[in-house]
Amino acid sequence: MKKHRVALLFVSLLSVCAVSHAQKPIRVDVNLVNVAFTARDASGALVSNLTKDDVELFEDAVPQKIEFFARSTDLPLTLALIIDASGSQEHFEKKHRKDLQVFLEEILGPRDRVFMVCFGNHLRLVSDYTNSPQELLDNYQEWDKGKKHFPEIGPKEERDLGTAFYDSIYYSITERLAEGGGRKAILMFSDGEDNSSSHNMMQAIEAAQAANVIVYPIRYTEAKRGELNARNKYGISVMDRIAKETGGAHIDAQKTDPHDYFRRIAEELRTSYELAYYPKDRTKDDTFRKIVIKPKQESIRIRCKTGYFSR
Repeated sequence: MKKHRVALLFVSLLSVCAVSHAQKPIRVDVNLVNVAFTARDASGALVSNLTKDDVELFEDAVPQKIEFFARSTDLPLTLALIIDASGSQEHFEKKHRKDLQVFLEEILGPRDRVFMVCFGNHLRLVSDYTNSPQELLDNYQEWDKGKKHFPEIGPKEERDLGTAFYDSIYYSITERLAEGGGRKAILMFSDGEDNSSSHNMMQAIEAAQAANVIVYPIRYTEAKRGELNARNKYGISVMDRIAKETGGAHIDAQKTDPHDYFRRIAEELRTSYELAYYPKDRTKDDTFRKIVIKPKQESIRIRCKTGYFSR
């Protein structure tokens, strides 16, 4: 009977998330691990007809029993738009604005909620949750003109240098996205470079994994004379790692049409799968547990977060 009640609660929570953001999510102290994933075929098209019998689930290479499995379509999105305004991104200010406009005008749906953070060595909440593309664009334009009256997120930090990349992810999750419903994701406009955060890359990744937030780094890297320097290469590796660990995708904004990549991101987020399981090893030992979802059909490729910390 207890297991039946938990199953009903899991299903009802998915329904609540898909219908309304007005209520705060219900938190229940259970050992269920929830994982969202997307599946594409060999041609890159989304696969929308999988059942739990079509996949195998492993935690630390140990097979796990899938207790709950659901396919979601037309999910409302809860998004953070994080825009790097540090010195290395000055060259891309106009492209940031243009790409942001594409996203807001073509992708944002009537049930979606978005907030915007712009950062250098301060993390400014340029727009709190809204569904209005015009409000977001107006606030961004005001920020871009040098207005600094927007509130900060995270504790007040003394930062000598100019790029708090990891902190912008960490505090956007812990102070906003962690309590959100629907499908949660970050769209990150940056080059992946950091020199003033109080958190590191792994802490930012862990926060995203714990809150089931998918990160899509959209990279703007200025290569001088067409050559990447060591700092550029490090930023690229950071964005690759964050995308992989959270189940997102790393996008080169200079080589990809924003109309295409924003459409693909929205398509992935709105049409995806959820599964949940009780780990066979339920020890709370602060270790990282690696998750693998393996499709039984070899031509299918699945993307999800790489795991979680058992806390």
